[in-house]
This record gives sequence, C-alpha cells and structure tokens, in this order.
Amino acid sequence: MAVLWSCGALFLVCLCTAGADEGVVAEPTVVSNQTSAVLTCNYTGASTVQSHHWTRNNKTIEGTKKTSTDISMQHKLDKIDSNSGGVYACVFTTAGGEVKKEIKVKTKPHVGAYKHSEHGNEGDKGALVCVSHGYPLPTDWAWFKLVDGSEQAIENGTDKYEIKTMPDKTTLYIHDLDIERDVGDYGCRGANELGANSDQIHLRVRSRLAALWPFLGIVAEVVILIAIIFIYEKRRKPDEITDDDDSGAAPLKNDSATNHKDKNVRQRNSN
Repeated sequence: MAVLWSCGALFLVCLCTAGADEGVVAEPTVVSNQTSAVLTCNYTGASTVQSHHWTRNNKTIEGTKKTSTDISMQHKLDKIDSNSGGVYACVFTTAGGEVKKEIKVKTKPHVGAYKHSEHGNEGDKGALVCVSHGYPLPTDWAWFKLVDGSEQAIENGTDKYEIKTMPDKTTLYIHDLDIERDVGDYGCRGANELGANSDQIHLRVRSRLAALWPFLGIVAEVVILIAIIFIYEKRRKPDEITDDDDSGAAPLKNDSATNHKDKNVRQRNSN
C-alpha cells in the first residue's frame, strides 16, 4: 500500500509539473493610468505553438491573429484612454489547446450625459441619465445640482429625488416637476479606483398649458380664415345686387324710347 501511495503521489507531482510548463508569462500584468504601453507575452510550455492572437474583453482584436510558431508576441497601445481600456489577453494555440494570460489596462472612467438638454412638463416625473464606459467601470455614482456656481449634493430616497445606478449607467428621477424650483443644470459624477469624471445636463420645465399652444394656434387660424371668408362675402353681395338693379332698369328705358319713336311715326302718317 505504501508503494502504491508513493507512486500515486509521484504521478500527481508529474502532472502538476507538466501543467505548470504549459503557461504564459505576461509583462506587464496591469497598466494603470498610462498614456501608452507595450504588452508582451512569452509562451513557456513544452508544446509547439501553432498560432497566436490578442483579445480585448473576450473579443479577438482585428489583425492580430497569426499562424506562427513564435513563442513571443507583442501588442502596442499608442494611446490609452477610456475607449482602449479593458481586459486584454494573449492567446497561444498549441497542439494541447489554447493557453492565455490576461493583462488589465485600467483608466479613469468616461462619464457622459445621455442627453445634455432634457425637458419635462410641470407636475410630471423627470428623468436624467448618465452613462459610462471604460475599465474599470465606476464603483461610485453621485448627482448634484449647480446653484450659483456651487455643487449642491442630491440625496437618494427623498420625496423629491430617486437615484438608480448600475456600473455603466445612473438615472436621476425628479418627482412632481416644478417650473420654479427644478429648472437648472444638474451634474453626474462617476468614480473608480483611478479617479473620477463628470458631465452636466440642463433641465427645462414647461407649463402644462404649453402642450395646448399648438392646438390653440390651429383653432386661431381656422377662426381667422372663417372671418376673412365672411367679410369677403358680405362685401361682395351688395355689389351683385346693384348690378342686378342696373340690368333691370335698362329695358324700361329702351321701351320708353321705342314708344316715343312709334308715336312720331303715327303723327307723320296722319299728316
């Protein structure tokens, strides 16, 4: 039994040693708040490399896949910002399968308003939205209102304000919008371990009657059109009546002239 146990232990040690050989060494393993970097990986396994490529956030980076037996690979990041941050990985494909090593590229979060200008109707519920991308995503979100140039923090869970957050998005709900108190500039701020960024949204509140103005405008146009038609018809009818009177009097004048002419003819005949 002791001999069997010794052989089994030795077999496990051999397996662990073989697994350790099938590895990748990366340099650096973390890039934090840098403007550029060169990511390097070296394959340390015993199997023959068939191909290799780079991924970012589990998606293959275009143009990096190569069919090669090289055991070393590099990827240059000429400009690191929130769009290029993420979890990179160098992937070697060998006869025994794929082996990889992750490299984390960290930046401050990018924070942006979904819309920089929002509007709502008086008495309704308003919603202001900010989003973020980059790596790592914000772990803390905050909202504030700009009052006379200073930031006035907004607390969550009050009768007036409600804040809902996810790692890549935050929404500020403002209940019962007031045209006097709620108009103004609001700010959202997202922060991770490397720093914070913020953006602003301008909120406008319209009176409830504002929605009626287009309808009232149409009604006014119809009323004006009817008034013009009515006035035109009133002014046109007297002219038509005068013309009719004149046309009726003309035959009377002609008949008189005819009778006078016939009388003169009879007088001449009698003579």
